[in-house]
Amino acid sequence: MPNTIVALATPTGRSGIGVIRLSGDNAFGISQKLISDNGFAPSPRTTHLKQLSDPKTGDVIDEALITYFKTPHSFTGEDVVEISCHGSPVLLRQVIDNCLSLGARMAEAGEFSLRALANGRMDLAEAEAIRDLIDAQTVASARQAVRQMRGELSHQLQPLKDELLNVIVVLESALEFVEDDLPAMQLENVRKSLTEIAADTAKLADTFKAGHLIREGLRVALIGRPNVGKSSLFNALLGSDRAIVTEIAGTTRDQIHERFTIGDIPISLIDTAGLRETTDTVESIGVARSKATMADADIVVVLLDASEEIESEDHEILDSVQDLNFIIALNKIDKQPSSDVDKLIAGKHAKLGHLRPRITPLSAKTGEGIDDLCNAIIRPFAPQDISSAGFLVSDARHHDLLQRAKSDIEQSVEQLDQKLSEEIVLIGLHNALRYLGQITGETTTEDMLTRIFSTFCIGK
Repeated sequence: MPNTIVALATPTGRSGIGVIRLSGDNAFGISQKLISDNGFAPSPRTTHLKQLSDPKTGDVIDEALITYFKTPHSFTGEDVVEISCHGSPVLLRQVIDNCLSLGARMAEAGEFSLRALANGRMDLAEAEAIRDLIDAQTVASARQAVRQMRGELSHQLQPLKDELLNVIVVLESALEFVEDDLPAMQLENVRKSLTEIAADTAKLADTFKAGHLIREGLRVALIGRPNVGKSSLFNALLGSDRAIVTEIAGTTRDQIHERFTIGDIPISLIDTAGLRETTDTVESIGVARSKATMADADIVVVLLDASEEIESEDHEILDSVQDLNFIIALNKIDKQPSSDVDKLIAGKHAKLGHLRPRITPLSAKTGEGIDDLCNAIIRPFAPQDISSAGFLVSDARHHDLLQRAKSDIEQSVEQLDQKLSEEIVLIGLHNALRYLGQITGETTTEDMLTRIFSTFCIGK
């Protein structure tokens, strides 16, 4: 299989510039043939304007900037050439085809980053951060990805691994060279070290709730009976007329999905069909989908009409969300003489008194109360500002491995207290060290690496 890989490093489609990346032993040789100049010998990390030619016909196809990175001082640790062409999809495809005809092969997803990992240019956690940075939906998630890409997670893990290894050495030495049990003082020091390692590992793992929230965000479903203003609220939250709004009940018959942010938290907002009994086939399908969406949402916003009495359909909807995470948006307060929620509840909505902490009065029409609703949506998940937090674990794989390491260390401490042999205690400690190593790629299997890098985009 050819050692040199090629891929488009910029998004597909028309653009001012398109960048094609080559990496491997023959990257520089292929670039010489593309410009029909075997004497081309630029200094590393310099850029040169050259004409690209078709190797078969010799016809000039474009003028491009050629940048050369010599091994090992490149992203992958190999010879790398980046070709910046005009961004015509036809032209970029032609250049890539020419590279393939000259001995390169198409890169697989994440293969450039995988080569960087294999050549010691970065560890696995840093490589995954590149993917997260590309996929970042908010400034906060981009900031966390950059911190991980710069090695902050690896730096926090290294002292834990070093201290764990020190304990393992002590216990391994006792197993090999000491006939009697470890002295009580040394045993207590080992126990203290393991307890501290477990606590530090747990502290790092506990940041995952906030980290995952910044990275993945929340699924928020708007539900209610027809004509309570779900689509109007949907548009008000987005700040655009995305959903059709009419006076006709049941206008929304299918789900509408859009993304926006509240603070630094990505929100996937879903406008659902009104919940009611109906004989309309299309509307009934929409109602069924709405019920399924409720179960999958992180939080459900139940809309009620502040200008009308609570109806039986409203009560049925409220009953259906009792086991879910939900809040209530009391909409259309612009039709009331007062927007005071306590007065509204004391009047037409007295039966909602026990749900007072969950209720936010608002008007989707005027915008009053929209900010309060946004705060209510994220409050159960982020009671404090997380945008200024320190480093956060945001990857579920990392969190799982940290939890496993903590659990095995704590189990080893229990085995020490039970005065079990060092050989048994060491089993959990070796497992914990392996789990921590899998985060940075030191002990990760080839199958796992393949699975991780398959989530990367082509060209990175």
